[in-house]
This record gives sequence, C-alpha cells and structure tokens, in this order.
Amino acid sequence: MMALPGKRGLSLARDESSIGCVGVLTVGTRGQKGPGEVLISIRGGSEVFLAWSDGPLPKGATVLVVESRGERAVDVIEWEDVLGDSPRIPGLT
Repeated sequence: MMALPGKRGLSLARDESSIGCVGVLTVGTRGQKGPGEVLISIRGGSEVFLAWSDGPLPKGATVLVVESRGERAVDVIEWEDVLGDSPRIPGLT
C-alpha cells in the first residue's frame, strides 16, 4: 500500500500486475508537469492507466510500465518494441 502525501490514513493499493507490461500512449505525457494515458494488455483484456514519465512522451509512443503508483496510475519509459508484441491501436500507430 502507498500512502497519499498529505492524506493521513489514506493509501492506495499498488497494481503490481501492470509492472512489466508494454503499452501505447493514447494521450502523451508531459513529464513532471502531468500524466498522459496508456493502454496496456492486462488480465485478458485491455485497460487504460494514467501514465507518468520523467520527460514528455508523444501520443502513440510504445512504453514499458516500470512502477505502479497505486490505483490506475503507473510510471512508464519509452520502449523500442523489437519483437513487435506491443498492442496496436488503429489510427494511432
């Protein structure tokens, strides 16, 4: 569980099953200025998470989830999909 800053007693459960998943940004990230959104294949389907990154990443970028921030929020890095296994979104990639 992760405690929320400034919110004593409130915490969010990490979604560790998302760590290591490859996805595609449906909304670009703005680095530390704000999150984007990432679509990842997980639990037999596809789900959207808020995506945070160190630097800005464009819409359509392939990313790897490296950390869970709690409910529906993850940290991502840009990822080169050499095997071609990342999800494809029609009209986006």
